[in-house]
Amino acid sequence: MRQGKNSPDFIIFIIVLVLLTIGLVMVFSSTIYTSLLRHGDTFYYLKRQGGWAIIGLLAMFSVMKMDIYKIRKLAVPAFIFGLLLLVMVLVPGIGKEIKGSSRWLGVGSLSFQPSEVMKLIMVMFLANSLSKYHHQIRFFLKGLLPNLLVLGLVSGLIMLQPDLGTTIAIAGTSYIMFFAGGAKGTHLFGLAILGVVAVGVAIAIAPYRMERFTAFIDPWADPNDSGFQIIQSIYAIGSGGFAGLGLTKSKQKLWYVPEQHTDFIFAIISEELGFIGASIILLLFLCFAWRGIKIALTAPDGFTCLLATGVTIMIVLQAIINIGVVTGSMPVTGITLPLISYGGSSLIWTLIGVGLLLNISRYTKAR
Repeated sequence: MRQGKNSPDFIIFIIVLVLLTIGLVMVFSSTIYTSLLRHGDTFYYLKRQGGWAIIGLLAMFSVMKMDIYKIRKLAVPAFIFGLLLLVMVLVPGIGKEIKGSSRWLGVGSLSFQPSEVMKLIMVMFLANSLSKYHHQIRFFLKGLLPNLLVLGLVSGLIMLQPDLGTTIAIAGTSYIMFFAGGAKGTHLFGLAILGVVAVGVAIAIAPYRMERFTAFIDPWADPNDSGFQIIQSIYAIGSGGFAGLGLTKSKQKLWYVPEQHTDFIFAIISEELGFIGASIILLLFLCFAWRGIKIALTAPDGFTCLLATGVTIMIVLQAIINIGVVTGSMPVTGITLPLISYGGSSLIWTLIGVGLLLNISRYTKAR
């Protein structure tokens, strides 16, 4: 049932703007020297991230003003389009291979990751499917299995890239949506066991993943190779202390912390802004989760409830994984920090997801 439109959730909007601003500042701070040495321009990465942020914000506002029930009709066509992109990225000559992984489509520096697109599309697809057939979700064969087959297809294509981190993020988000959609506890327990086994097998059959796992267990066993990232990241976090060394004053970003502006930007934040800055980031994501779940609980119907749940979990779970990796609490997976890490694909599609969440907040009702 459609409700009268309210104003978009102001708190979510402010949280996103604050995280985005922090991200732009920290992308600049973490790339001052690499920008100058590689591109002869101190502001190279900042200008690109700023451009993507503008595009993402325009897309967010556009999505926020659309009819959410017309967006629902795009769920299946968008899913088919997303599958096509995932297949294209695996075709030699079409997909771009970087560092041994074929995850990008595009020409030159104008490229994007189809898996980032698929994360949001998968949330839309499941929200539509689980709400449409909600009366069958408690039956494994008729309700849960068809959605699991879809998840398996998407996960399989992403694993061929290979990209275990994104696969875990999509599977984790889908799992929470199954729970919110009303799946039986026994089915969910079985899926959790199966998921742990699947991740274990994926780690065991790939030597580089096994190296990352052993480095997570004991990074000091190989401090100059497999354990290097985690050790340098922990050094950066520890060096920040309570108040940090000060903006732009990180030492670990000077060729010590790898991917200092993408996967490990939280380490530079902790070094320059200290425990205070890191805590603010955590608090902002916690508040985002609170507001997102509140929007889901007050959504007018099953589709918008599940869509709000999926978008919220997609963003928050990715933040949890990234921070877990950077702090040495999880094995390295290659997941960026939403709204903060450098990267156009992730930023734009995350902001589109936020646009969906703000859109749903306009239909919420007091409960």
